[in-house]
Amino acid sequence: MNVHDSEKMAGILKAEGYAETAYTENADLIIFNTCSIRQKAEQKFRSELGRIKVLKSKNPLLKIAVAGCIAQQKGRDIFKRNPHVDYVFGPQNIHKLSAMLTTNAMVCIEDNPEIQHTNLPAERKENVKAWVSIMYGCDNFCSYCIVPYTRGRERSRPGQNIYEEIHELAEKGFKEVTLLGQNVNSYSSDTNFPGLLRKIDTIKGIERIRFVTSHPRDLSYELISCIKELPKVCEHIHLPLQSGSDRILKLMNRGYTYEDYIEKIRKLKESIPNIAITTDLIAGFPSETDNEHSMTMKALRNIEFDGIFAFKFSPRQGTKAAEMEESINEEIMSQRLNEILGLQDDITLRKNESLKGTLQEVLVEGASKTDKDRMTGRTRTNKIVNFVGDELLSGWLVNVEIRTAMRHSLEGRLFSKHSLDAYGLDLKHKVKHL
Repeated sequence: MNVHDSEKMAGILKAEGYAETAYTENADLIIFNTCSIRQKAEQKFRSELGRIKVLKSKNPLLKIAVAGCIAQQKGRDIFKRNPHVDYVFGPQNIHKLSAMLTTNAMVCIEDNPEIQHTNLPAERKENVKAWVSIMYGCDNFCSYCIVPYTRGRERSRPGQNIYEEIHELAEKGFKEVTLLGQNVNSYSSDTNFPGLLRKIDTIKGIERIRFVTSHPRDLSYELISCIKELPKVCEHIHLPLQSGSDRILKLMNRGYTYEDYIEKIRKLKESIPNIAITTDLIAGFPSETDNEHSMTMKALRNIEFDGIFAFKFSPRQGTKAAEMEESINEEIMSQRLNEILGLQDDITLRKNESLKGTLQEVLVEGASKTDKDRMTGRTRTNKIVNFVGDELLSGWLVNVEIRTAMRHSLEGRLFSKHSLDAYGLDLKHKVKHL
């Protein structure tokens, strides 16, 4: 969401005549788009903000803005510790960025009840896949999460606005969209989330549809049917578990039990046998016992996720969890996190190795960032695949034979017989020599 928020800021600034610079010291305006979901992100921001202070002394005309969730949470307090900051605005007020710069308004963190009706330009750096916001805010109030307080209450964009944005992306050549929301399952406007997926699935030119994030409590059988039946909806779902312990889940205010979660997993795998499932986990939630940590480890073994995002518990000021007693020792939290990550590494590698020798449909995104001689893309199940190929393949769906499996990516060989006629003669000539 922060990446897409930054794209919107860039879109607004481009319309105002700004151009992005690769060199911080050349900038007339520097914006920190911040995240406050964990303490580490906040510490990194404060460190960077302190380092940038010297540029202000060299260029008095330089303007510095703090945006995002830390801006929303801290508001005017940011100026007290950082007088070199000129503007502070939260994620609900990106649309006011241009006005702030021209009127010299310093703070903009008020609630925006019309955010779902605000359509903003986005300056996207990629040209194959795009993020698209379908809703804003959250009503769940998980006890550890600051998001409802920084991004506001849940508001869904009108389906027609979303459809028109994606239709325009398709006309520009984008092939994949990822629908964004704190809980896409609770999307509700002129239709529900499955209805929105069905509408987007009809847009010509879009090849793939993804979405994040799904809340287990609201995952419906209608949505599972959509993943199974709609040709453009990818066979991948991110479904945060957070803990394998019912007591901890209750303290987290997650609204489901482990058995509830497992039942949704059973239905997903039964309906879509090749689906990839990823999740989020928190290690060391307040009062978590060794046995409850073992329950999370057991859940990993039973479910066998394709991948996880796991973090140590990070208390966020203003949340209920931050006030809970029986905090877990930092060393114990680190040990539990390492055990979770170690087990999942083994599971991920084993699942990836099972793909060796198979043909996988890959949407080519461009040259690999780590090896310019190789192309990279993703399978429908969101696995990263690298292979030798021509840059002209960017944006194409190709078949790749998987030769090597690693924990975080796959290596393969372009299967040159896949839809070669569609590539055109020049590209066909290049492909046959790979």
